[in-house]
Amino acid sequence: MGLALFINGSGKRTFKAVPGVMEHGSFQDQSQATFSFTDEDHTLANSLRYTLNQDPRVTFCGYSIPHPADARVNIRVQTTGDPAREVLKDSCQDLMLICQHVRSTFDQAVMEFKSKKGLESMNIRP
Repeated sequence: MGLALFINGSGKRTFKAVPGVMEHGSFQDQSQATFSFTDEDHTLANSLRYTLNQDPRVTFCGYSIPHPADARVNIRVQTTGDPAREVLKDSCQDLMLICQHVRSTFDQAVMEFKSKKGLESMNIRP
């Protein structure tokens, strides 16, 4: 059982325990842990690795896929002392903000393109 980030319609962010994410680590040293995500692949893993490595609290972050036939990703996080779980939560929130920005920028560019070209018949929905 692990944590997942949920954002409701008003933008409130909450973390809830969900099946599919498991933390492997030590109770004595919470600054390092390996998180296993089921039903995920390189898309999420590489994005999280990137956002984690941008965090100055992270000393090491990497991921592996144990076997191509196994839909599971292991992400290893080591920090300067902060709990690895908290740093991962923060990186998930940062990744959500990046994705929201990309989506809104894309939607705005499509609207501008349609208005300049007079292509209201383009059937792209936000």
